Amino acid sequence: MAKPNIIDRAVAAVAPVHAAKRAAARAALSVINSGYGNYGANQTKKSMRGWMYHGGSAKEDIEDNLDVLRQRSRDAYMGIPTAAAALKTMRTNVVASGLIPSPQVDGEFLGLTQEQTEELQNQIAREFALWADTPTCDAERIDNFWKLQQLAFLSYLMNGDAVALLPVKTMAGRPYDLRVRLIEGDRICSPNGFDRLAPCTVQGHDVYSIVQGVETDRDGMVVAYWICNRHPLASNSTAGTEGITWQRVEAYGAITGRRNVLHIMNRERIGQCRGVPILAPVLESLKQLGRYTDAEITAAVISAMFTVFIKSQSPADGRPFGEMIPASELIDAQDQTSIELGPGAIIDLNPGEEPVFADPKHPTAGYDTFTNAMIKLIGAALEIPPEVMLKQFTTSYSAARGALNEFWRVCSMQRDWFADDFCQPIYEEWFAEAVARGRIRAPGFFTDLARRKAYTACAWNGPARTNLNPVQEVEAAIKRVDACFSTAQEETAQMTGGDYNRNVRQRTMEVKRKREVDEITNPPEPKPPTAGEEGGQGDA
Repeated sequence: MAKPNIIDRAVAAVAPVHAAKRAAARAALSVINSGYGNYGANQTKKSMRGWMYHGGSAKEDIEDNLDVLRQRSRDAYMGIPTAAAALKTMRTNVVASGLIPSPQVDGEFLGLTQEQTEELQNQIAREFALWADTPTCDAERIDNFWKLQQLAFLSYLMNGDAVALLPVKTMAGRPYDLRVRLIEGDRICSPNGFDRLAPCTVQGHDVYSIVQGVETDRDGMVVAYWICNRHPLASNSTAGTEGITWQRVEAYGAITGRRNVLHIMNRERIGQCRGVPILAPVLESLKQLGRYTDAEITAAVISAMFTVFIKSQSPADGRPFGEMIPASELIDAQDQTSIELGPGAIIDLNPGEEPVFADPKHPTAGYDTFTNAMIKLIGAALEIPPEVMLKQFTTSYSAARGALNEFWRVCSMQRDWFADDFCQPIYEEWFAEAVARGRIRAPGFFTDLARRKAYTACAWNGPARTNLNPVQEVEAAIKRVDACFSTAQEETAQMTGGDYNRNVRQRTMEVKRKREVDEITNPPEPKPPTAGEEGGQGDA
């Protein structure tokens, strides 16, 4: 306990009761200001008093703010170049033209030979292409499976999450009935816009809790999703509630256990039911940067306008000897007293009128420095190096390579998450239909979960890794494979996004055809006759 100072002793001599209260307060404060109380949790320092904070559960901190976050995130994507660059960079490097499935059937567990396993994998790839390469896999019949991946991933980044339904619909001339219906996150919402936090009955269903359209049971397990038939922000939805309905879709089938809803999201809080837009932590910085950029652009445009004003005692009625601003280019053509600038314009002024200009000295010399500093902070929060976001690798080779390697980890993580939430479940549902229709033979698929998993094992290969020095990268890959640190399949997927076994088969065919072409274009020279052949038949 701290010793009393001279002030405490003086107070104790005059007012013993007040001195006792001071000592008690100091003792309590010493307990409060221990550990984090001296730093992050301190409430007495001047530097911490202005920190406005309020904590809540995942619902108060996240779900209750999602409507504003989604709309601001979409607005930033549509109007702030840095925001659009961040989302498009993630989409291009994670998904690109679509993640390609590479079947990895566990032939050893299924009792198949190596040849049988490869043959089955080739058949699976061919059959999946029949479904995935056409727009009929889309319930809206617009995009094929690869384009649906781009749309789903970009929607997940922009809105925080995305939902896909897996309806079944028969179409003439198509071998499979599985369809993918993407739904924007806004349409997953609580009926009539009100969350239910206590047991109640909604549209004839007994529910325990509904938060932002996600229904959970008493244990917190997701059991269903409530989907609005129209977008809540659509013009035909905001005018009134007439015709707006909600459909309850169970997350899993009650009898078969089939996944009816695919929810693409990543949680950052325990108890969280909905995803957060990836731009949420940097929305304020993005908006301020966008405003600053707009101001600099406007200032630069104004500085480029060379307009001459002539003040005359007797202004003429006609046009001056220069060019006036065309009426079609005037911003405020209705106001005849409005004075506007234009490139190379010469304008008459009335007697006594004199324009006065502010000289803002724009664009400022520190624009690039400030903008780059802000992009670094925004990129750090989004795990996107500034070199990658700006597509400028002007630093040293080692620095650029380090930035690409760091970003590759982020892309690999996001790709694995997206494949788990979207690609793999759809692949498994398609596989089940293929087996049920007899197009793929898979004994035990519907009766043994272990065999089902062995049949549907699949690797999803995405865009190739960026190589600044391809020669060194290839040499390093060869050394990793020779040392068994990696496999040829993994290195092929990272460097080109292809499939090693498929490449080997293709190269075998190419070498064979090349040899045939060489034999035709450069036929071998005839061998000279041997000594016996030169002497004829010989003696009988």
